[in-house]
Amino acid sequence: MSACARARHIVSGSAALALGLWLTPAASPAEAVDVELVLAVDVSLSMSPSELEIQRHGYAAALTHDNVLKAIAAGAYGKIAVTYVEWAGTRWQRVVVPWTVIANRADAEKFVARFDDRPPDSARRTSISGALEFAGDLLAESGFQGTKRVIDVSGDGPNNQGAPVDMTRDEVVGQGITINGLPLMTRGAFDVANLDRYYSDCVIGGPGAFMIPVNDWTQFPEAIRRKLVLELAGPASPQRAAEEAAHPPVVLADDKPATDCLVGEKMWRNRGWGLNGH
Repeated sequence: MSACARARHIVSGSAALALGLWLTPAASPAEAVDVELVLAVDVSLSMSPSELEIQRHGYAAALTHDNVLKAIAAGAYGKIAVTYVEWAGTRWQRVVVPWTVIANRADAEKFVARFDDRPPDSARRTSISGALEFAGDLLAESGFQGTKRVIDVSGDGPNNQGAPVDMTRDEVVGQGITINGLPLMTRGAFDVANLDRYYSDCVIGGPGAFMIPVNDWTQFPEAIRRKLVLELAGPASPQRAAEEAAHPPVVLADDKPATDCLVGEKMWRNRGWGLNGH
């Protein structure tokens, strides 16, 4: 090939590359929202069918509550992105409602109506670490750009499968994600002592992290509502100020020895939890 031919070939190739780049659609910018929120809900076999329904109804009532909707509307963008996930063992996580923008009551009602598309189901074991890892991946691939990214994890027992929960917590928090907790202290036979302390020491983390314990199922709807207002309202919003004044979020002081974050794994081995599918 002559020098002139080579030059024409290079120019032709460059033009084709430029044309290809011009024709390739640009990546869409991530939609800005105030909060990206993963609602991660425990459905291990320790939950009865009625308790699974209580959880669904509690989240539905909270997401459509006036105080929560006002907290959303008061944000800089006036909208959040939220997804609802149910989880149990290490490999059992299910997206019940995918990422959805909520900016008003109609959005919230459409979101909770989708609960009916997938009836609640249960599975064996309790892997909070698996749920946190799954939720972190959902946030990484959400397609939204939130001022704040939050995993809201609820459960009635400690981690007993998968990676140590505190190690996974630290990895997720290292990605700039806040983990808040809702320990369900509603059972007797298989509760760890002070599940709220376990959540405080081993599960929650990140800027402003907190947890709200539930001691009885009758408290569940109000606890969810309070938690969402505190997560979604801006620091100077009247909704947050009113909620904190009436019901401060709970972060336990370090007045006791740190919780053993492997207590669930040890209880599974030593007390025959495998027979109960918890």
